[in-house]
Amino acid sequence: MTVTAPDGSDWNPKALVEITEDNSGRPVLFTNARVLTMDPLIGTLTGADVLLVGSVIVGVGPGIITAAQDDNAIVVDCTGMTVVPAVVDGVALAGGRGNRSEYVATLTPGNVADLLVVPDALAEDVPNAVTALFTRPAQVRALVAAGKPVLWAGTDVPGRATAPATGIPAAQDLTGSPRVGVWIDREGFLHQELTAGGRYDETRGGRPHAYQGRYWIDGDRIDYLDDLGFWAFGEFRGDELHHAGYVMKLR
Repeated sequence: MTVTAPDGSDWNPKALVEITEDNSGRPVLFTNARVLTMDPLIGTLTGADVLLVGSVIVGVGPGIITAAQDDNAIVVDCTGMTVVPAVVDGVALAGGRGNRSEYVATLTPGNVADLLVVPDALAEDVPNAVTALFTRPAQVRALVAAGKPVLWAGTDVPGRATAPATGIPAAQDLTGSPRVGVWIDREGFLHQELTAGGRYDETRGGRPHAYQGRYWIDGDRIDYLDDLGFWAFGEFRGDELHHAGYVMKLR
């Protein structure tokens, strides 16, 4: 597979082939870059590396390249490039985070590997770098989501993830699902019936049909669309359903 940018230039095509075709879990190392981590402790680094293993950032800083051969890493040369978070924490950019632990979407070891690689000239700061993704996509060298390339050398990566279709989905057929039934909170105040046809019906404090509507289950998440028009959600955690401050069990 050959990846050619719209301006005719190639950018690490061999590395992209290795990343997209590898099934062994090899680390991926973006090296020799300027890195705007947005982490108040780590800050901005020059001539630095960002090491990914799967969907997670495991190292940031200079010198990681020295272990690339030992670890059989896929190396992506980012000379002249800046790496920034692909997901921007607008509150942090505005100075609204009081503690480092509150920061989200930073290029910090342990965080999800969502990152953007653009030429230095387009990355005076993080807002400018992210703006380039929408105003100059042909100049984007890499957009990586959870460790997987989405854009590379200004073009879509073959087989990339695509956004789900917009609009309200059709009702799910949940016949036989172990999550169908009546869920009751610890105090017995909230009774939430989930039907196999994708409808819910809530009784609150003995008041029947307090809320009714549709629901959809995606993994351990449940989304509700009430007949009144509002959306809500819940999470299945083991044998419990957590929703709007209530903890329910199937009875």
